[in-house]
Amino acid sequence: MIIQPGIAKVKFGISREDVTLEDHPLNPNPDSRWNTYFKDNEVLLQIDKDVRRLCPDFSFFIKATDYPCLLIMDPENEYETLRKRVEQTTLKSQTVARNRSGLTNVSSPLKTSTSYPLNEYEPLPSGCEAHWEVVERILFIYAKLNPGIAYVQGMNEIVGPVYYTFATNPNSAWKEHAEADTFFCFTNLMAEIRDNFIKSLDDSQCGITSKMEKVYATLKEDDEELYLKLQEQNIKPQFFAFRWLTLLFSQEFVLPDVIRIWDSLFADEERFDFLLNVSCAMLILIRDQLLAGDFTVNMRLLQDYPLSDGDVLPILKKAKELRDSKPNL
Repeated sequence: MIIQPGIAKVKFGISREDVTLEDHPLNPNPDSRWNTYFKDNEVLLQIDKDVRRLCPDFSFFIKATDYPCLLIMDPENEYETLRKRVEQTTLKSQTVARNRSGLTNVSSPLKTSTSYPLNEYEPLPSGCEAHWEVVERILFIYAKLNPGIAYVQGMNEIVGPVYYTFATNPNSAWKEHAEADTFFCFTNLMAEIRDNFIKSLDDSQCGITSKMEKVYATLKEDDEELYLKLQEQNIKPQFFAFRWLTLLFSQEFVLPDVIRIWDSLFADEERFDFLLNVSCAMLILIRDQLLAGDFTVNMRLLQDYPLSDGDVLPILKKAKELRDSKPNL
């Protein structure tokens, strides 16, 4: 699913196909494998952009994995890695400008500023594969197998902690299969939360808008004063809860804290009701600051949550209190 059409399969004794007979890169037919290949590149470019900046505070994802995909890395095969495919798809352009004297100036793209640190683009030695490349392959295959949703920005933040957990397992027998295990778990997790990523469902009962409104409904039950304050300042849950709920707090905390929250979240039978309780707990634990702050201060607090001493346990403890205080329906 990730190799280009017409590739040689030396190891299997299959010579390169003559793709010019029925199918070729310029074939406009929707059934063309090449047509599909080029459309897939649009998805791949977005995935590549996102996985390169995954957990920037950790160097883990830019390091080489101990278990690269040997079939793809084998020089005897002509398979291209997804990283190579992206490099070939993204053509380096030059800016051409004619000055007042009629001279043509060509500015090199290498001199333009980039939004990513250069070390993220430094290739690893031949035969090596970075962890972010493994994550890229997982997301790309998921997009291919689920064309109805394909890839949506933010999925990289969901798969990242799952892969990290498997890929750092002290037991090498488990670590070796981190890619396959992550794909399995990610696919099952997305089956539960995929509605959050489908824009057409946003305003439906199962969409993200309904879940964000439940955060405020739950807050109103537990702390009406704080609820009224946020309402008075016209701070809508969309301003902060969209990211909290869609990405399961993966952008609010550092990776070890995210994994700790997910331990409690996934262990709870009503995991996504517990997600609402965690959201309310986060609001209640900074209620004094929110009650004292104006719109600007409070927006900053909610979009860059202040975590005291880097400890998420008070949040989880408060969330459990909120959950246990609700009568069983």
